[in-house]
Amino acid sequence: MNNATMFKLGYGLYALSTKDGTNDNACIINTAMQITSTPNRICVVVNKANYTHDMIVKTEKFNLSMLTVDTDFDVFKKFGFVSGKETNKFDNYNDATRSNNGILYLTKNTNGYISGSVINKIDVGTHTMFIADVVDGDILSDQESLTYAYYHKHVKPQPKKVNITGYRCKICGYVHEGENLPEDIICPLCKHGAIDFEQI
Repeated sequence: MNNATMFKLGYGLYALSTKDGTNDNACIINTAMQITSTPNRICVVVNKANYTHDMIVKTEKFNLSMLTVDTDFDVFKKFGFVSGKETNKFDNYNDATRSNNGILYLTKNTNGYISGSVINKIDVGTHTMFIADVVDGDILSDQESLTYAYYHKHVKPQPKKVNITGYRCKICGYVHEGENLPEDIICPLCKHGAIDFEQI
């Protein structure tokens, strides 16, 4: 274990991977932190609706790949927006290596990985907090970590701007096109009147 890897943890985005028998799976999470340094111990928070969550509950092992600012949106499409129940997310994905615990971690678009062995699970409503001893890890690059803010501004595709003249309902977003807004307009979606529209 390269202890300096722990400094790569921060307010970033991560690929959380695990293996259940012959199946590899991963998801994107945004909550991971070091909680003690002697021993090295981390926690990750995972949505219970995610199949990766179920696999970690069963195996009590995971890898955390710290994503960098050069991460392409395709990584999020593959690991963040597809269910692992129907497909092996690592099929035809050559950018992964197995750590000592037998679980894949990403080597491209990451500045480090950490392997965890779960010692406690805490129910936090819609999510589970997994507390784990760090059993392996290393620094892979000196690239800057990918933060949630950077992802939204530079990685996630921005919606196309459309030039529309009209008025938008401040309540539901419905757009009434045209130069003028009728005084007696009623929003067809949320049934609010003209006072709740703004010009766009």
